[in-house]
Amino acid sequence: MRGKLLRGYGGFYYVLAEERVWECSLRGRFRLRKQDFLPGDEVEILVDANTGGGGTVEKVLPRRNALKRPLVANVDFAALVFSLAKPPPDETLLNRLLVQAEYAGLETVVIFTKADLLPADRRDAPDRYRQAGYAALCVSVVSGEGVSDFGARLRGRTAVLAGQSGVGKTSLLNALGGLNRKTGDISAKLGRGRHTTRHVEMLRVAGGLVADTPGFSSYHLPEMKPADLARCFPEIASRALSCRFKTCAHDKEPDCAVKAAVAAGVISPARYGFYLSFLSELRERPRHV
Repeated sequence: MRGKLLRGYGGFYYVLAEERVWECSLRGRFRLRKQDFLPGDEVEILVDANTGGGGTVEKVLPRRNALKRPLVANVDFAALVFSLAKPPPDETLLNRLLVQAEYAGLETVVIFTKADLLPADRRDAPDRYRQAGYAALCVSVVSGEGVSDFGARLRGRTAVLAGQSGVGKTSLLNALGGLNRKTGDISAKLGRGRHTTRHVEMLRVAGGLVADTPGFSSYHLPEMKPADLARCFPEIASRALSCRFKTCAHDKEPDCAVKAAVAAGVISPARYGFYLSFLSELRERPRHV
């Protein structure tokens, strides 16, 4: 049977195939190769009728994509989860995650939780990312706002869930799928969320699969050239062709369409500020010969 690897634990691999989960071991050839298996890998398994639910992994199919952090494969889109308040959104981290997703070629949905804590006229952050071309949802597990919208996007697809700790990622999964996973609280001393997810695994939620990932407190930019950064900001990439110079970096050059769009308010000055900061960071990285 063909299935999808949900997680590996203690030398066993749990595969979703034909609407049930099978506990599988590896063929010896995989162990000899020391082959890495990732949650989300599509595999073929052979089920042993005598075990009542066990089997072996016979083949790993080619991956459509694979992320390094978190380690997952065959993802359809990234759901980046941040809160509107308590804690406030860490937009530096959010923009780093967006760059990583764009560089990997992933569709992205930005989810702002705890919408019940802020009225609609004080939700500036989601508007910035909608202006940049992203789908940005406001959700609340208290009021139910936006939960079904995210569920509809997830149905029949595989998503990786990542973002700031303590913003309610696990609570959102519980609301979507009737799960009863342990949730964390906010450290009163540090103002940060405590990590409640310790390893990557695929969860069956709302008719789709979600890779619930450990919380991140930092996120490095990809190993990329400074010239590649602009394409990881959709609103900048769409206007770069109108710049005077084809090699325009959109920071110091004259007749730059991107800077004109920032001045006109078409591109968010905050997003442009993150672009400049990341551009400087990439330029300062040691170059490998």
